[in-house]
Amino acid sequence: MASIINSFAISGIDAYMVKIETDTIYGQPSVSIVGLGDTAIKEARERLEAAIVHSKYEFPKMKIVINLSPCDMKKRGSHFDLGMAVGLLIQSKQINVDELSTFGFIGELSLNADLRPCTGVLPMVIEAKKKGINNLIVPRENLREASLVNDINIFGFETLKEVVGFLEGTTDYSNVEDFKDEQVIRRNFLVDFQDVQGQNKAIEFIMIAAAGAHNILLSGSPGCGKSMIAKRIPTILPDMTEQEALEVTKIYSVAGLLKNKGRLITERPFRAPHHNASTNSLIGGGNNALPGEISLAHNGVLFLDEIAEFNKRTLDALRQPLEDNKVTISRVKFTNTYPANFMLVAAMNPCPCGYYGEDRCHCTDYEVLKYRQKISGPILDRIDIQKNVQPVEFMKLSSYERGTSSEEIREKVERARKVQINRFQNLEGVNCNAQMTPSMIREFCKLDKESSSLLEKAYDRFRYSARSFHKFLKVARTFADMDESENISKKHVAKALMCRELDKEQANMIVV
Repeated sequence: MASIINSFAISGIDAYMVKIETDTIYGQPSVSIVGLGDTAIKEARERLEAAIVHSKYEFPKMKIVINLSPCDMKKRGSHFDLGMAVGLLIQSKQINVDELSTFGFIGELSLNADLRPCTGVLPMVIEAKKKGINNLIVPRENLREASLVNDINIFGFETLKEVVGFLEGTTDYSNVEDFKDEQVIRRNFLVDFQDVQGQNKAIEFIMIAAAGAHNILLSGSPGCGKSMIAKRIPTILPDMTEQEALEVTKIYSVAGLLKNKGRLITERPFRAPHHNASTNSLIGGGNNALPGEISLAHNGVLFLDEIAEFNKRTLDALRQPLEDNKVTISRVKFTNTYPANFMLVAAMNPCPCGYYGEDRCHCTDYEVLKYRQKISGPILDRIDIQKNVQPVEFMKLSSYERGTSSEEIREKVERARKVQINRFQNLEGVNCNAQMTPSMIREFCKLDKESSSLLEKAYDRFRYSARSFHKFLKVARTFADMDESENISKKHVAKALMCRELDKEQANMIVV
């Protein structure tokens, strides 16, 4: 009868249980690993033999068959090594273990039988808890990460020999120190909004964007402070909830980017890919359909500096994720769906020379429009706030006066977010205004007669799309929340209409 060991595999950012079935059959000595494993799994046969021999056990001189069930799902990774080794030792009756069904095994083996850390441990532990696996054995270096999940027994070891000794009861497990207090990383920001001078109007709209998680585009001449403002946005964003922090940590664990293993990511991600980034690096892809920058920015900020210099095809790939807050990556071997609920912050020059509206600019309206058309209409339509950033006057720069600090702005943002969280507390997956659906907009963004009339005039003048109409209502709702107003008034709609300056500019351009 074959031995059965519990382990786990990754699909997207979630895990599913894998049963490692091991059997020995009389015949020519060989090792066959079946169950749609990748190259790393196929190569495990060599690691298994070396690790078992170096642990002073005998490698069976028989035909060995190892099956990874379910057999119809592709699997990848080297973390099945430990489960295979334990299963083979049990099947060859070299060790005897009772109640193995309550244990799960994760770990890669070296040729010297050392346990090496793996990626994606956090989602595997979460799945183990769901499936009722009470005890999980992991490499010592993954112990902190695995301990992020409560109410499950985690055991960390450094060698295969230690694992076998623990399972047989010949050695006691030494409890590691309680490091729950060390699991949270708190980053001290080196930048602050008080360093930004002369851009109070732009900062006001940045505050609105942060309060409602609205997408924003900043347009202005070189050196006016667009990038400086954008890089300070993380300092005013509210803390993530525990659920959001776990989601982000899972993504980074699967991507192998969890630098501080065992520590929960609590600061909202800020990703700023270069404009030469490929579609696969931005959206996700590769042979294993790994997450891209938009998923790594989940629950945080994706900053696209010089957005007009990005490949147009790459930018257009953002259309669906911006609407659905998730992205599905399909490859020959894998199809994975990753969350991509991010706040898009973009910066660009207003024209090819960068000085549109100033005396030194000699760009024609045709050249300006051609430059701006590098960003397609559907992408612009998905950006809630489009603001021009004006150059700072010399007197404001030379005065060295400090502006409003990030702490003061953050307090206002958090107050507005609390209003939104209370409003959407019974709606799963919605915690800010930018995530409202059309039905929610009808319920929470009702307008009085004056506000409706003002919005109707702007709609007729600039021929906004239905999506833009909803964007105006969402932004107006955020302005009202900042004023702690239950209803949207005319002044809130007027401020929301001031958020689409690029549309107004282009409507006034004459092209011959």
